Amino acid sequence: MYAERQLAYAPTPYSYTPASTLSATINVDEELKLANNSAERDLYESLAEIYSIIVTLEALERAFLKDSISETDYTDTCSRLLKQYKSNLADDSVARAFGSLDSFKLEWNLEVPRASDRLKIGLPATVEAPSRAPGGQSGGGAGAAATHIVSASENFITLFDAIKMNMLSKDTLHPILVETIQAVNKVTDQDFENKAKIVQWLITLNQMRAAQDLSDEQARELQFDMNLAYDGFKATLE
Repeated sequence: MYAERQLAYAPTPYSYTPASTLSATINVDEELKLANNSAERDLYESLAEIYSIIVTLEALERAFLKDSISETDYTDTCSRLLKQYKSNLADDSVARAFGSLDSFKLEWNLEVPRASDRLKIGLPATVEAPSRAPGGQSGGGAGAAATHIVSASENFITLFDAIKMNMLSKDTLHPILVETIQAVNKVTDQDFENKAKIVQWLITLNQMRAAQDLSDEQARELQFDMNLAYDGFKATLE
C-alpha cells in the first residue's frame, strides 16, 4: 500500500525521496522536536532571528539605493535592525554557534553583499555618509553650525582621552567613534582627508566582542589615525 502512495515533501538539494519502509513507521501526529531543551530552542530561535535580520537588511539596502524608502524610514529601520543583530550576538552561546558573518553566510548560502557591508560598518548609510546640503553644511544657521563644530571637537577630544587613559575596550571606544562621525557629518558632508579612517576603525571595533580590548599597537594606530582625521576635519573649517 505504501509503495503506491506518493508522499509530499519539500525538495532538497540531494533530491532525496523518502523510502517506503521508513514512511510506514512515521507517526504524522507526533510532534517533531528540533531541540532537546529550552536552551537549544532559544539558540535556534536566535539564529533564525539573525538570519531574518540579515535578509531584511539586504532588502532594505536595495530599497534605499533605489530611492524606494525615505531617508528617515531607512535610518530608523536600519538602526533597529543593527541593534537587534548586536543584541542577539551579545549572548555567548549564540555568538559561538554563529561563528562569523562570513561563515554564517557560507553555511546558509546567503548572497547579501549590501547587508554584509552595513553589518561590518555598524551604521546606517545616512549616518556614515549623509546627504549633501546646500553649501556643504548641514544647515540650521551659523549658531547651529558652531554648536556642531564644538560637539565634533569634543568627541575627538573624548576619544583621545579614552585612549590615553587606556580605556581600549570595544564597548568604550565604539560609541565614541559613532558619536564622532555623527557630529562631524552634522558640520560638513565633505569627504575630508582621512575621514575614511574613522569608518575603518568603526568596522574594526564592530567586529570585536564588547569586552575585547585593542592591543597596545592598535591603540597607537588608532591614536595616530584619529589625529590625522581630526586635522582633516579642522582643515574643512578654514
